[in-house]
Amino acid sequence: MSSQQQGKMRGPCLQEAGKGRSKMSENIKHGYHLVEGKMGHAMEDYVFAQFKEVDDENELGLFAIFDGHLSQEVPNYLRSHLFDNILNEPNFWSEPESAMRRAYRITDSTILEKAAELGRGGSTAVTAILINGRKLVVANVGDSRAVICKNGVAKQLSVDHEPEREKKVIEDRGGFVSNFPGDVPRVDGQLAVARAFGDKSLKEHLSSEPDVVTETIDDQTEFLILASDGIWKVMSNEDAVKCVRGIKDPRTAAKHLNVEAISRKTTDDVSTVVVRFR
Repeated sequence: MSSQQQGKMRGPCLQEAGKGRSKMSENIKHGYHLVEGKMGHAMEDYVFAQFKEVDDENELGLFAIFDGHLSQEVPNYLRSHLFDNILNEPNFWSEPESAMRRAYRITDSTILEKAAELGRGGSTAVTAILINGRKLVVANVGDSRAVICKNGVAKQLSVDHEPEREKKVIEDRGGFVSNFPGDVPRVDGQLAVARAFGDKSLKEHLSSEPDVVTETIDDQTEFLILASDGIWKVMSNEDAVKCVRGIKDPRTAAKHLNVEAISRKTTDDVSTVVVRFR
């Protein structure tokens, strides 16, 4: 796969987009779009979006958003390695949920071991694996989101790992959650998510354990949205679904959602993947 297909943002490029289609089901297609924010740092969102033929009988849709903090190296590493690690788990086909949990742990351990090379930052992740167009398995750490639309109704599949909601776990590990006036709650006064890859200096107080859910794709399923928190800071799940529901081309839909978030004054990087099922 080329770096353009993988959706890596680079250099002076402020936007990037792409799309693809399932060979198993002509109705299933994806599109993605990224826009660099106005936070005063280089783009830290990375996207993976690809249909992968495994053999004559199986196809996987692999979709993810990796949103780095103080890092391009960690989300880029995840984009290059996380799905391989998941698919290399021997029980992937029989127990994909378990395989995703184990691969998340293994990948985070490797990132921590490579801290001298990858740096002190970290990354959130939301990953979705579509198995033969019928079963969707979603895992996440952090605050990038997966939202599915069935008959016009938005359903969040991921969990926002906010420090306040995991305060007791963080404190039991010896950390604390700050609540400074005018700021969001932060782990040890630094990080605004309670779960992430990397962040070696905070790892004693952070988790990389994902929440994992499975969703059946049926005739009522319209589309899936994966998006970084730059979207969700200014839009609800229902807002996002309404914004893209009438747009059949998923790449156009992803761009439209990003543009809408920017019009609502988000300043963060924004990245969106849309997978349409019909």
